[in-house]
Amino acid sequence: MAEEGFKRKLTAILSADVVGYSRLMEDNEEATIQTLNTYRNSMTTLIQQHRGRVVDTTGDNLMAEFSSVVDAVKCAVETQKEMNERNADLPKNRRMIFRIGVNLGDIVEEDDRIYGDGVNIAARLEGLAEAGGICISRTAYDQVKNKLEIGFEYLGEHSVKNISEPVHVYRVLIEPEAVGKVIGEKRKEKRRLTIAIVAVLLTVSGGLIGWYLYIEQSKKIAPASVENMAFPLPEKPSIAVLPFANMSDDPGKEYLNDGITEQIITSLSKVPRLFVISRTSTFSYKGRPVKVQQVAEELGVRYVLEGSIQQSGNKIRITAQLIDALTGRHLWAQRYERDYKDIFALQDEITLKILNEIGVKLTEGERIRSHVTETTNLDAYEKALEGVTYLRAFNIENNATARRLAQEAIALAPEYYLGYNLLAAVNIMDVWLGSSESIPKSLAQATELLQKAIDLDENNDQAYSLLCHIYGMQRQFDKAVAVGEKAIEVNPNSDAAYVWLAMPLRWMGEAEKAIELHKKAMRLCPFPPSFYYLNLGNAYRTAGRCEEAIAEYKKALQLTPQNMPVFEGLTICYGLLGREEESRAAAAEILKLNPKFSIKLTTKLNPYVNKELVEHWNDILRKAGIPEG
Repeated sequence: MAEEGFKRKLTAILSADVVGYSRLMEDNEEATIQTLNTYRNSMTTLIQQHRGRVVDTTGDNLMAEFSSVVDAVKCAVETQKEMNERNADLPKNRRMIFRIGVNLGDIVEEDDRIYGDGVNIAARLEGLAEAGGICISRTAYDQVKNKLEIGFEYLGEHSVKNISEPVHVYRVLIEPEAVGKVIGEKRKEKRRLTIAIVAVLLTVSGGLIGWYLYIEQSKKIAPASVENMAFPLPEKPSIAVLPFANMSDDPGKEYLNDGITEQIITSLSKVPRLFVISRTSTFSYKGRPVKVQQVAEELGVRYVLEGSIQQSGNKIRITAQLIDALTGRHLWAQRYERDYKDIFALQDEITLKILNEIGVKLTEGERIRSHVTETTNLDAYEKALEGVTYLRAFNIENNATARRLAQEAIALAPEYYLGYNLLAAVNIMDVWLGSSESIPKSLAQATELLQKAIDLDENNDQAYSLLCHIYGMQRQFDKAVAVGEKAIEVNPNSDAAYVWLAMPLRWMGEAEKAIELHKKAMRLCPFPPSFYYLNLGNAYRTAGRCEEAIAEYKKALQLTPQNMPVFEGLTICYGLLGREEESRAAAAEILKLNPKFSIKLTTKLNPYVNKELVEHWNDILRKAGIPEG
């Protein structure tokens, strides 16, 4: 990158954020903001004392850089010690606990901001840390291992989002008895050997010995604490299904594991008397060394399901265990070995077993409704699952691959609803990505495909939700609300269904209803994607609650720093609050990301019924420096 204003350098990055911040804000926004400001001031002082500088303080996150990685890790340790002392004076439910990640890496600097893989890895390390803990990369560890009075535990290699190579992760041990120790490195090698032996046992002896060892080793589970949960436990039985581990020889089959896990989640989600955490949030733990206790407390659930999948030829082996996190006790564990062609029946069997163990009995109507219409063509099934992974990449090239896989799935199994769902979503993605040759034509094709998918499976909540979005974009609001409500009726645990319904309600002027729907979605998905924060911020803005909107917009920026619609929302909210300098700064970010952005363009894309409100917002954009177009 040779552009003027940019430079590269090697630096140490510290990333910290608050555990359970959403719960703290929901309980008491004013007290949480005051505590956060106090703690941040303390952290800033420590950073300066260790010759570092604060780079960003978006939402509940703080990022700092240091010329010395030794200083960065020393600062992280001192920070956690001071936070512990401060928390000792607060009630348990008001304590503000941080996770910290430290990385030494190459970054790009523009003005006072930093970007690049070095920054991203620090943020991912923070996500791997326990509440009150510190995780560092191997690059950082190599520089500090003999220079500080602390110990380390090696947590192994971890694949992190948007980073091509796995990252070696170390947990910092600050207890006095751990000084000078490095645990885990030899054990990891031994564990690999043990896993290999167990894999042989699974293959040769049918897995009885390996399965016994697996269960015996996993019985030692620390119970979760209701008091430490980030959210109140739902009145219904609540469950999180973790992504099943891939035990097959072919890593390219990862999409199959993810698809099977997701379909178990979907089947459970359609049971009204159950509370099921969304796939988006549970899959955030993929590849991370998490404990059942941590999962339950961070997501606010009682039950956790985990397991593994191994496919070999026409055979598939699934192991699963259901844990009551409040007691740390296994409710049920089993190994299944079936013909691959029986995969759908096996998914239903596992789902029904889970429901039985947690005491949820289905009525006949619910039993029919939870059943998913599938196909006997397993090639079509796999192509549809693989296509979904390409769709979620959110770029033109991968969307084209998803289109091809969807078309192939439909050609192989025209009776299979999932191929039509996927192809419809591809057409909608064309609109979002700006790759559609004709927006009306793309939306019309998507609508036709979704109607076909619903004809094949009347309980297809994804199809109803996508139709809700299409009708909203076409300003057919009555239709949008009707199919949006149908999606929630079919799947009351679908966070996406609540989000899609909230959008047309907001455009119609029902902002408070939209806010409540977004909050329901984010309880089902405690680790939401950035556009959930964006849409909640837009709902707050529409309701005239600008301070709350700004808080949500900043959370979205923490996940996607170059999010143009967020900067548009910030420009308007700052303008409405009379904070004109901040409004102009946000508008400048819009034009930096899209120099062609204009009042004419945003008006064309704006589906709000209240044209006076839109024009008022446009006046603020003009005042902030957005051109007419």
